[in-house]
Amino acid sequence: MRTNPSSRHDTHATTATGGWSTKRIATTALFCAVAAIATLFIEFPILPGVTFLKYDPSAIVALVAGFAFGPGTGAIVSVLPYLVHLATQSGIYGTLMAIVATLSLVLPASLVYRRMTSLKGAIIGMAVGAVVCLACCIAANIAITPLYMNAPRETVIGMIVPVLLPFNVLKIAINCVATALVYKPLSKALQD
Repeated sequence: MRTNPSSRHDTHATTATGGWSTKRIATTALFCAVAAIATLFIEFPILPGVTFLKYDPSAIVALVAGFAFGPGTGAIVSVLPYLVHLATQSGIYGTLMAIVATLSLVLPASLVYRRMTSLKGAIIGMAVGAVVCLACCIAANIAITPLYMNAPRETVIGMIVPVLLPFNVLKIAINCVATALVYKPLSKALQD
């Protein structure tokens, strides 16, 4: 992995000291658009027989944004694209779950990578993010899923080991592996 582009000084004429350049704002908006498209149009079940839990690749986009431009950009790309779900059947609860899942993976991973801009730092960051994400997803499932599914909390707790844990582990693994595969080629394009 390459050095984090956010650590370089951007001399673009519209950059304020300590602010974001026009290019960074436009790139963040592009990341948000790609993540929104991914979350709206590319979602599918990944566990056989469990069709209500769907995977979408938008967290990959947020991880790449966090690695390339830092935790702030990663956080923005982890939150804004999911707001479109407020107008879908996911509603407020599905939107909250998606934001918690993505933010809890992207923030720790990009914070670690910000300190260690190397392949090792990315792997450690994604491992830390995976643990934090898994814990946050299970906690959010216990707190939010009963409201979303209109089911007793005990029913959701009974789903943790056979359904929710495998789904979240698989989702996190896909996001981290895919990010590891695409980040280096994309980072070269982002630096141009």
